[in-house]
Amino acid sequence: MSRVVHKFTRRVPEWQPRVTPLKLNEATPAQLDALKVTPSNTKVSAYVLTLAHDVESLAVRSPLFNAIMYDEGGMSRAERELGAIAASMVNRCIYCAAVHADRHAKLENSTDVTDKLFADGANADLSPRDTAIFAFARKLSEAPPNAGPEDMAALRAVGLTDEEILDLILSSSLFGWANRLMHVLGDPVRSEGTA
Repeated sequence: MSRVVHKFTRRVPEWQPRVTPLKLNEATPAQLDALKVTPSNTKVSAYVLTLAHDVESLAVRSPLFNAIMYDEGGMSRAERELGAIAASMVNRCIYCAAVHADRHAKLENSTDVTDKLFADGANADLSPRDTAIFAFARKLSEAPPNAGPEDMAALRAVGLTDEEILDLILSSSLFGWANRLMHVLGDPVRSEGTA
């Protein structure tokens, strides 16, 4: 028996789609191209296989996601993950918050930041730089006009460059969209007996 998860954690739950995911052996050439896989690749998630039903969107989504989250330059990977965590917490996307908190902890070799965020939310006692990044991403995710000039000044005061601020805007915005899409298409679940 599974139960829907409602608590933020680094333990990544299973994502259970409401729409039947594409079966790779039934994929069209366009879907396979968008997935960038061959039928023998078993590492494709149920989420991506669900998105493959809209092949035109998936063909744009994956390169965009990779460029925003993984390209070199700008913010560190861990800081981009912090922007994703902030957006996911605002949007109550338990799955994305867990995935990106786990990645952040691995990149930083520490669970300190995510422990504090999941215990204290916006009141977490973080470094000045992490506080400014989280606050800006949170405000941007709540309503873009909430992130104003004073927030930009706070980012610059802790050393973020314009390129890093752009990365933060992009990573937070990406998850504003991704979280909502995950909510519509499925739910995070855990097997009974797991926390």
